[in-house]
Amino acid sequence: MSDQRVKKLAVAAVFCAVAVVGSMLSFPAFGSKCAPVQHMVNILCAVLLGPWYGVVVAFAASLLRNLLGLGTLMAFPGSMLGALVCGLVYWKSKNIFATLAGEVFGTAVLGGLCAWPVAVYLMGQSAAFYAFIIPFLISTAAGAILSGVLLYSLKGAGVLRSMQATLAR
Repeated sequence: MSDQRVKKLAVAAVFCAVAVVGSMLSFPAFGSKCAPVQHMVNILCAVLLGPWYGVVVAFAASLLRNLLGLGTLMAFPGSMLGALVCGLVYWKSKNIFATLAGEVFGTAVLGGLCAWPVAVYLMGQSAAFYAFIIPFLISTAAGAILSGVLLYSLKGAGVLRSMQATLAR
């Protein structure tokens, strides 16, 4: 296994741990459990590791959160779609602001709509088709703000580019 792959796996594991531990800082909003740290991790994965690592980290963190009783099944569609969209946006554009918007759109709109069948068919809840868009929007907006502050600070300090270069070698 190459050094680059080991570095990326190690960083992905740390991000997964941060997302799981950070889910203890969640709050309820309109029937959903909002965990903004997961969305922050999605964006950091997009910028540092790429879209596919982001989706894997989102899946692993959602699985661990559910196994530990820290999340619900709705963590899967929201976090994974958000990670995929923001990862693809950063991969194509290299624009941090567009990546933040991609996370918000992927999680709130796409993830919110895909959470409906999970809630209805797997969890036995009754909900309107669009019921999860607002709570997912609240959670992902908070995470996007956190990661935006962190990424723009790292970029301003000149550290972000060196972190990306270290993981790209």
